[in-house]
Amino acid sequence: MKKIGFIVNMQKESAPAIAKQVVNWLIENDMEVYLTNETADALSFSNHGVKVDDLFAISDCILVLGGDGTLLNTARVVAGKNIPLLGINLGQLGFLTELEVDKIIYGLEELKAGHFHIEERIMLESYVYRDGKEVGNFHALNDIVITKGAFARMIEVAAYVDNEFLTNYPADGLIIASPTGSTAYSLSAGGPIVSPDLDIIIITPVCPHTLYARPVVISHDQSVKVILLSNTGEVMLTVDGQDGLPLKVKDEIIVKKSSLTTKLIKLRNRSFYDILREKLKDGSKSRG
Repeated sequence: MKKIGFIVNMQKESAPAIAKQVVNWLIENDMEVYLTNETADALSFSNHGVKVDDLFAISDCILVLGGDGTLLNTARVVAGKNIPLLGINLGQLGFLTELEVDKIIYGLEELKAGHFHIEERIMLESYVYRDGKEVGNFHALNDIVITKGAFARMIEVAAYVDNEFLTNYPADGLIIASPTGSTAYSLSAGGPIVSPDLDIIIITPVCPHTLYARPVVISHDQSVKVILLSNTGEVMLTVDGQDGLPLKVKDEIIVKKSSLTTKLIKLRNRSFYDILREKLKDGSKSRG
């Protein structure tokens, strides 16, 4: 890894100082570093600034300084470009990011030495059809969510697996998650925690207004079809909690495993269960 792209969430208070430290280390260690023009100007590294598209085209890997949200957004942008990502956590739990701030130099040294492996995560693809016409197409690393707006009443959706009727969900929403997304919104809604190396899709209702509704796990080669039955209030389709589309009654949403994947750089010899214990323990402390 010689050519390093660097995406920085400049909205994080500590990001500028840490980003400067990272850029200086990369330069001192004879590595090429590329920032977006806007970030490069803000950090006084203008000679390392390039257009966003050029950054992704010339980089061997991308460092992502922020939280899981910053990494999720970057993952969708680089999907299909075969570029591995290394996340540095400035957020809360940080299930996706590999390094904490106090381990940055260690991580950069390991990256330079080639002491890493790449973990491939499946992504989801969704299509939205209205009156038989496609009105939206999205890729997600974590989840595709159909949810009511802030002032909407309960919504109702019909769910199908491979066109076979599953059930109607009267609920606040419905989450279709990847294994990576099992520790995100799906987890908070009562969904199962799933090892990210599994090829499955999780269907999790949000606050279902029925006693029988439970999360359902299906195979990666199956698809989910959701039809919006409600015609009251605002209903949104959201992608990784960041992108989205307003939905209308009778819209059909198809979700399946994408042909694209996200590649994450792993430096430390930690299993998924090591990370799980660490992050859930930290999460309980931050809430207590």
